[in-house]
Amino acid sequence: MSHPRTVHLFAGPGGLEANGALPGVGIEWDADAVATRRAAGLATIHADVRNHGPADFPDADVLAGGPPCQTFTVAGKGEGRTLLAHLLRRAKFMAAREVPPDVPFDERSLLVLEPLRWILAAADTGRPYRAIVLEQVPQVLPIWQEYVDILRAEGYNAACGVVRAEEYGVPQTRRRAVLVARRDGLIGIPRTTHRPWRKNLSEIELHLLPVVTMGEVLQDRGPFTAVSNYGTGGDPKKRGRRTSAEPAFTVTGKISRLRLIAPDGTELPRLSHAEAGQLQGFPADWPWSASDIPQQIGNACPPPLAAVLAHAVNATPIRTLETAA
Repeated sequence: MSHPRTVHLFAGPGGLEANGALPGVGIEWDADAVATRRAAGLATIHADVRNHGPADFPDADVLAGGPPCQTFTVAGKGEGRTLLAHLLRRAKFMAAREVPPDVPFDERSLLVLEPLRWILAAADTGRPYRAIVLEQVPQVLPIWQEYVDILRAEGYNAACGVVRAEEYGVPQTRRRAVLVARRDGLIGIPRTTHRPWRKNLSEIELHLLPVVTMGEVLQDRGPFTAVSNYGTGGDPKKRGRRTSAEPAFTVTGKISRLRLIAPDGTELPRLSHAEAGQLQGFPADWPWSASDIPQQIGNACPPPLAAVLAHAVNATPIRTLETAA
C-alpha cells in the first residue's frame, strides 16, 4: 500500500510524524514548534488551522491531530470541562449541517471541534478522508464518543477509548483519549504490547513485554531517583518518587523541574532537552529548536503511541460485514 498523505492539525513538534508512519504536512501556529518541525525536515505550514480546510489539501486521505488540551486537563482551570455539554451539543448541530446556537465559548476549548469541521467539509465535497487519528487528554473522551457516533453515520468504522502510553512502549505513565477511524475496513483501539504499570498483573498481562524504564532510554545517567515535578493526590507539596528502573511520571511542560537524585543523595543535573524528549518517546537526536522546548515536549503525542495508531488506520483493510457478503 502506498504511503498516505496526512494533514496534521495542531501538529506541534512532530509527535505524530517522528516515526515516519503518517507522512504529510503539518499545520501549527506556535512559532517555536514550527522551528522544531522545520529543523526535523517536516513539511510545515505556520498558520491557524481555522484559516484552512480540506480544499487546501486535495490529495490528503488521512486527517490527524491533537487539539490543545490546556482547558480540559485537570492541571488547568477547566474551562473546557465546564463547557463540555455545550461542545457536545455544538457537535450535533455541526453533524446535522445546521448553524450551532451562539454560546460564549473559550476559543481554545472550541478548537476540539475543529477536526470535525474538516471531516464534515471533506465529506461534503465528495472527498472524505479515508482515515482519522485523534488524541487528547482523558477528559475529552465524551467528545471523542460523540465524534464516533457522527463518523459512523458518515460511513466510517470508528473507535475511541483511553489508553495508557506505557502499554505501547513509551517510557512514562501517561493516559490519553484516542480516536481512530477508517472507511475501508474494521478498526478498534490497538492491542497493547507492554505491561501496564501497576501491581497485581493478570496472567495475560505478564506475557506482554515489560514496561520501558527511564534507565533504558537514559543509559548514560546511571541509577537515579526522579522526584516528580508536580504534586500527587491533590497535594502540591507531595512529590512522588520513582527510580530509574521504573517509567517516568507523565511528561508535562514542566519537565525541566523534574529533580534527579543519585543513590548517595547527590542532586544530579536536570534533564537536557534531548533526555526529556526521549522520555516522551522521541529519538535522542530530535532537533528541538527555538524556545519553550519543555512545553513543546510536554504537549507532543508520544511517537511510539502514534506509531500504533498509524498502523491501526493503515494496516491491510479487514473487510466489513457489508463487503464480505
